[in-house]
Amino acid sequence: MLRIAVQSKGRLYDETMELLKAAGIKLVAVKRTLLVPSRNFPVELLFLRDDDIPDSVATGTADIGIVGLNEVLEKHQEVNVLRHLGFSKCRLSLAIPKETSYTGLEWFNGKKIATSYPKILSDFLKEKHIDADIHVISGSVEIAPGIGLSDAIFDIVSSGGTLVSNNLKEVEVVLPSEAVLIGSDRELDDDKRNALNELLFRIEAVKTAETKKYVLMNVPKSKLQAVLAILPGIKSPTVLPLADDNWCSVHSVIDEKNLWTSINALKAVGAEGILVLNIEEMVL
Repeated sequence: MLRIAVQSKGRLYDETMELLKAAGIKLVAVKRTLLVPSRNFPVELLFLRDDDIPDSVATGTADIGIVGLNEVLEKHQEVNVLRHLGFSKCRLSLAIPKETSYTGLEWFNGKKIATSYPKILSDFLKEKHIDADIHVISGSVEIAPGIGLSDAIFDIVSSGGTLVSNNLKEVEVVLPSEAVLIGSDRELDDDKRNALNELLFRIEAVKTAETKKYVLMNVPKSKLQAVLAILPGIKSPTVLPLADDNWCSVHSVIDEKNLWTSINALKAVGAEGILVLNIEEMVL
């Protein structure tokens, strides 16, 4: 059975559970139990702290893991990123007191920076030739400048609300991060390899569907070619007859980012009754 290490709580936990559910994986129960098997797929979930997940995959305690890219780079374990998952997006940034005048990275020379990510920060400062003192704190990093522990912080930023509430401002984005699926170079047996391949296939179908919309419309046959010129389709749009011989129904898949531009163009050439549907999974 393929063992997947996942975060035991928080936003990444919630979004990981949503992904697995969308991929058709049903769990026996999730009540903060350490190890939970699936009842319809050959996987089991190992619930850990996020900073323990890279180590668990590197040592073979888990076969694969879902964790933030920031933790992968900070822990520097021998793991491979198998797929970026596109959720739990955030960034690791440098922030300073709001009232401080910021002149650029050279401002950090000689300053004390509080962080829970000393490796990533150290590598960045070395690359930029900045000589600063790194003060390692686990948790509540954002309060450090306010109580005199540091001049600045290096921490995860999502909405930025925590910085504002602590009278801080973000001045440099060092690392964009998101959830990733990680594995190791360790050989898996045939059953685990097959389970991993099927899981990757399902995740790909779910993630592809997230960026697409299924569109249906009624089109006068006299306007059909104009409509088909607008619609991309996977291979080509589907055209079906209607009871009225002068009309047909056209079905297609459109990139979500182009949806409203396409709808306006379709209306302009005569399409009517345009219906837009979400796609749960999409196999290309």
